[in-house]
Amino acid sequence: MKEYEIVVAGGGPAGLAAALAAKKAGIGSILILERDKELGGILNQCIHNGFGLHTFQEELTGPEYAGRYIDLVKEQGIAYLLDTMIMEISPDKIITAMNRTDGVMQIRAKAVVLAMGCRERSRGALNIPGYRPAGIFSAGTAQRLVNIEGYLPGREVVVLGSGDIGLIMARRMTLEGANVKAVAELMPYSGGLKRNIVQCLDDYGIPLKLGHTVVDIRGKERIEGITLAKVDAHGQPLPGTEEDYTCDTLLLSVGLIPENELSKAMGVEIDPVTAGPAVNESLETSIPGVFACGNVLHVHDLVDDVSEEAGRAGEHAARYVYGGHTERGREIVLSAEDGVRYTVPRRIDLSKMDDTLKVRFRVGAVYQNAYISVFLDGERVMHRKKQVMAPGEMEQVALQKQQLAAYPQLKKITVKIERE
Repeated sequence: MKEYEIVVAGGGPAGLAAALAAKKAGIGSILILERDKELGGILNQCIHNGFGLHTFQEELTGPEYAGRYIDLVKEQGIAYLLDTMIMEISPDKIITAMNRTDGVMQIRAKAVVLAMGCRERSRGALNIPGYRPAGIFSAGTAQRLVNIEGYLPGREVVVLGSGDIGLIMARRMTLEGANVKAVAELMPYSGGLKRNIVQCLDDYGIPLKLGHTVVDIRGKERIEGITLAKVDAHGQPLPGTEEDYTCDTLLLSVGLIPENELSKAMGVEIDPVTAGPAVNESLETSIPGVFACGNVLHVHDLVDDVSEEAGRAGEHAARYVYGGHTERGREIVLSAEDGVRYTVPRRIDLSKMDDTLKVRFRVGAVYQNAYISVFLDGERVMHRKKQVMAPGEMEQVALQKQQLAAYPQLKKITVKIERE
């Protein structure tokens, strides 16, 4: 059985950044396991620009951003295996994996970083009546077909869901000569970044129909059209509001799900809101020595944030390898309330916390001129106004160790949205 100090599950942006941070922290034996035929993950098919503004202070495409990290991994001599599927990770950190060259193999690790990314929610998760004709794609699948395989999925297109990838593919299909008739969104607000709404829809005259969903799909062999309808406050279609669209393609951008089958199988505690691991201040899961970062932890909107977070996970994994498992001290619980859906992390051991800790979260609705407030056992210590907050854009607050230490009996940190 081969042994490594750290094994990273996934060679996308999170896995690459975690491996590099661990290497920088002094770890000499690192292995990245990637199921695709090359490193880079989903960035390889994201040929639009807008990446790297925070990390590299310049605007890059997805492949360019990934390429920077891939070059660094190779320069640092970090080992990686491609076309390798992880089948199981045991609680004692034995990884069972398989590829065509080595067959089934087992690898022992002192620490594991989970960086498997996320997948798209499929049509099967939606209650849309009709047949199952050809021409229905997830937005990510269509993106791969257009940008990597060189195929145009269709010419008359409707997009359901206004997540970032759906917005980007509305523009991409338009640039390839398709007629994108509408982007429909069930919620009364878009799930994507404001800049993508402007650059991908407004700039191309593509209508965004908020509070709408697909209620019928026509066609048996190939999709021939769809019916949109307005929905009420509970997401139920309103009779009499139906609109028919002829189309040969329906793209679904209806949410992302963290890839946590491996995590669940090894017994990692899963946060019911994020569908990712519940982690502490070190991004360590409920299993000591197993860390999580990137979209497998919670879905991000900026890859720069993924890289920053993954760097922390790699650094803490290195500390674990050097220091071994030490008993955790008294833990402080983070509570998401009043408009805040979740927080990452979920708990903090003050003795293991860095001087400054970024707490990331998403809100559950659109807020204008509201405040992000932080309470320490009921005492408000932060009250920051923001003009606009929306579910499509991640928010964060910074906690200072010195400030928390001034509350020796602190049991709960609450993050909430307040109107005044």
